[in-house]
Amino acid sequence: MFSKTTLAAFAALALSLGAAARADTTLTVYTALEADQIKAYQAAFEQENPGIKIKWVRDSTGIITARLLAEKAAPQADVVMGVAASSLLVLEGEGMLTPYTPKGVEQLSKQYVDDARQPSWVGMDVWGATLCFNTVEAAKLGLKKPESWKDLTKPEYKGHIVMPNPASSGTGYFDVTAWLKMFGERDGWAYMDKLHDNIAQYTHSGSKPCKQAAAGEFPIGIAFEYRAAKLKEGGAPIDLVFPKEGLGWDVEATAIMKGSKNLDAAKRLADWSASKNANLQYEKNFAVVAYPGVAKPNPFIPANYEQMLIKQDLKWSAANRDRILAEWTKRYDAKSEPKPKQ
Repeated sequence: MFSKTTLAAFAALALSLGAAARADTTLTVYTALEADQIKAYQAAFEQENPGIKIKWVRDSTGIITARLLAEKAAPQADVVMGVAASSLLVLEGEGMLTPYTPKGVEQLSKQYVDDARQPSWVGMDVWGATLCFNTVEAAKLGLKKPESWKDLTKPEYKGHIVMPNPASSGTGYFDVTAWLKMFGERDGWAYMDKLHDNIAQYTHSGSKPCKQAAAGEFPIGIAFEYRAAKLKEGGAPIDLVFPKEGLGWDVEATAIMKGSKNLDAAKRLADWSASKNANLQYEKNFAVVAYPGVAKPNPFIPANYEQMLIKQDLKWSAANRDRILAEWTKRYDAKSEPKPKQ
């Protein structure tokens, strides 16, 4: 039998071990990453960083951006990860980010990292525009495969196209800014007026239009290449179309929020996000990642995909965000699907 002193010692040890187990740092990370990416990224990070756990808060880019701005006076997030750089530039302009130079950041492609001496955000991967074209449904309707953005304004596509709402979706926003850049402001809005005539619905998710096309709900979904390639790989009867005028795009990036109560752990996540190991995770999903030489060919995405991306000005997209979204909402929001309940 154990003495009372020994039992008390065991009890004290058990309490101390329990306290140590509870001492794990929990990082609150706001993200617009796809749900099927989060689990793998979290597992890889936590394996390399025992003692730090991630608590995700996930939504579409525009919704996450609005939430972060609303919480400016009392930030809830420690880190923002997998959110459009154009959104992080808005937060940077509001003084909401903590500049930090992650370990090894010099290994990344400079065009995907904030150009400040001490960056406020660091890119992970590029995601860009793609049309999801359901060949089966299109054949039933006698629709030809479009080759360009301007093809989508043809009368035969009326009511057969879905695209993301740019106020909710980063994908939708880079589409709109790309059209304004490619065609010019006046002709860009004129193009969207014509496209709007053919739109059946604007969704609040960037991936939903491709899922709808894959399911045969609509023959054409304006979406992005990662989701399209995954759905086609899974057997969906879709072709990926890369409009010949060029593709809008943005960078998924990581940043530390000013006011984080877990700054050391936040820096470790930022370090991991910029690492080669993290980029090896990203390349499972994307054709272009921030770490050169890591990405592998995807059978459904052209080898010259990066060259198909337009000369996007993310700083311009950030600076003009409120103006562009206000104009877009005034013109087109009547066809948006109901907003999800918070």
